[in-house]
Amino acid sequence: MCVQSGLTFSLYEGEMVCMLGPNGCGKSTLLRTLAGLQPALEGELAVERMALVLTERLSLENTTVHDVVAMGRYPYTSFLGGLSDEDERIIAESLQSVGFDQPETVAATFFNAHSDGEKQRILIAKALAQQTPVILLDEPTAYLDLPHRILVLKLLRRLAHDRQKTILISTHELDLALSLSDRILLMTPRKGIRLDTPQALREADAFTQAFGMDVFFYLKNLHI
Repeated sequence: MCVQSGLTFSLYEGEMVCMLGPNGCGKSTLLRTLAGLQPALEGELAVERMALVLTERLSLENTTVHDVVAMGRYPYTSFLGGLSDEDERIIAESLQSVGFDQPETVAATFFNAHSDGEKQRILIAKALAQQTPVILLDEPTAYLDLPHRILVLKLLRRLAHDRQKTILISTHELDLALSLSDRILLMTPRKGIRLDTPQALREADAFTQAFGMDVFFYLKNLHI
C-alpha cells in the first residue's frame, strides 16, 4: 500500500527539520526510503551519503563505546578494516561533540553500562563519525525522560548549526519541535506534506488539518 506519493521537498545545510504527523502517515517509511533501507516506488534522491539513527533500544553485550562509534568509520577503513590514527581522532572528536568531556575514558566503557540518554548520544556520535552531510533520526527521544529529550534535541540543533549538517528528525515531540526546529515537515495521511517554519504552519492552522484536532487547545487545557 502506498502511504504517500508525489512528495517533493528540499532540505538545506545548517538546519534541523522536525517531521511531525499522526501515526500511520508515513514518517518512518519516508526516513527508511531516504536512507535506502527500502526502495522508493519512483523518483530520485539528490544526496549521496547520509547516516541513519533508528528508534530501536539497543542492548550490546560486551561491546565498548569505542566499538560502537567505530562502526561509523567502517566505510573509510582499509581492506583489513583497521582504524588509522585519523579514524581514532574522529571517534574521539565525535564523542566530545555529543557532550562527553573525556572521550577516551568513555570510549573504554561498555555500551550497556550507560543510561538510555547516554546511549542515544553515543549513537549520534556514531552517525557523526560517518562524516555524512545529512543525518536522519527516527524518534531519537523515544525511551527518554523529559530532561534527556530536551538535551538530545538541543544537541542536534547545535550540531546542525555549528557543523553545517542537515538533520531530519521524525518525532512526536510537538512542543519541543516548535521550540527548537528551524523548519517543520508536517505530514498528513495520504495528503502530502507541508514544510515551513513552526510559526508559519501554526498561523495557517496546518497542525489542526494534519491531526484533525486543535492540538494547541488540548495542550493548553489538559487537566489530569
